[in-house]
Amino acid sequence: MEEKAEILTIEDKKQKKFLRRKVADFDFDKFSKKEIRDLILMMRKTMKDANGMGLSANQIGLNMKVFVAEFNNKFYAIFNPEIIDSSKSTSVMEEGCLSVPNDFGDVVRPNEITVKAFDRNHRRVKMHLWGTIAMIFQHEIDHLNGKLIIDYFKK
Repeated sequence: MEEKAEILTIEDKKQKKFLRRKVADFDFDKFSKKEIRDLILMMRKTMKDANGMGLSANQIGLNMKVFVAEFNNKFYAIFNPEIIDSSKSTSVMEEGCLSVPNDFGDVVRPNEITVKAFDRNHRRVKMHLWGTIAMIFQHEIDHLNGKLIIDYFKK
């Protein structure tokens, strides 16, 4: 697998159409441990080189429910995530997106979420997140569901 990938943007009509699609579940049976490790390394490098805090697989043209994120020196590789609970209380944060170049806007999201997913070793994980990392996870899970930050921006 390549060292890093091209990030799709909404500026290209074909790429935007792909970014708007809900992606397929990640099938652990179709990949070796090495292929999964290489995928994570490539996604992490692509994210870091673009100065991102998160990157979903569909942002680099892959139809699979996977994202990587990094915050406060903690790195996450998340497979088949699902938000199973979220707080009623919300916060507004300015967000940007690697697939929406040079466009920032306020997004209202729940302050706290509970996510169930799998780690790179196909082990179930359940995480309770709040603050910035909760925002990052919600942003990436939106991507996997074909939703973009521009959908939140006030017209």
